[in-house]
Amino acid sequence: MKRGLFITFEGVDGVGKTTQAERLRDYLTQPTALQDYLDVPRPTVLLTAEPGGTPLGEKIRQLLLDPSSRMGKRAETLLFAADRAQHVAEVIKPALEKGQTVICDRYTDSTVAYQVGGRELDEGDVERLNMWATQGLQPDRTYLLDMNPLDRRLTGEVDRLEGQCFEFQNRVRRKFLDLAKQYPERIMVLDGSLSREQVWTLIKGDVDRILAERASAERLA
Repeated sequence: MKRGLFITFEGVDGVGKTTQAERLRDYLTQPTALQDYLDVPRPTVLLTAEPGGTPLGEKIRQLLLDPSSRMGKRAETLLFAADRAQHVAEVIKPALEKGQTVICDRYTDSTVAYQVGGRELDEGDVERLNMWATQGLQPDRTYLLDMNPLDRRLTGEVDRLEGQCFEFQNRVRRKFLDLAKQYPERIMVLDGSLSREQVWTLIKGDVDRILAERASAERLA
């Protein structure tokens, strides 16, 4: 069975990642003109998120986002890696192997952006930890919603990472953009200051193109 499509959403907190990830999930599970035209069956779609996504991951998430926590940056990085290792092994990899489409709200790019950009840890160390935790599993497409941290739309109680200072958030943003330059074939940068509908139109167009290319490749195989 062909491996499923793996899509991730990235960006600073409050930029609208979750809204767009949910909209993509809803779109991919509904009949569309494109899918009907290409005779592409509706994919089984799994929407998940990090940190969390597994029973163990939810416990780690509580530790990571607790505003009262004073954990060091290395301990924080290792907890993110532990969460991701369990998430990949228990949820993401099995779903992809079944041919399911997996949409994940945050993945390895977040760890690089927050731990290397925000916490200023060594990039080589973080990259090696990411590769080890994920068994080398990389997304097929990443949507990076970019926005000035001053313009973030935060709602409800602010967690430990959301509450970091502007300088921290800006370092994270710059590192995300560095990653987009490093991996332009995988990461699509979207202007998070656009309306939700405008952002969605760009995502939908790109996803339709990817579906068409995969369908064409499968017919030629």
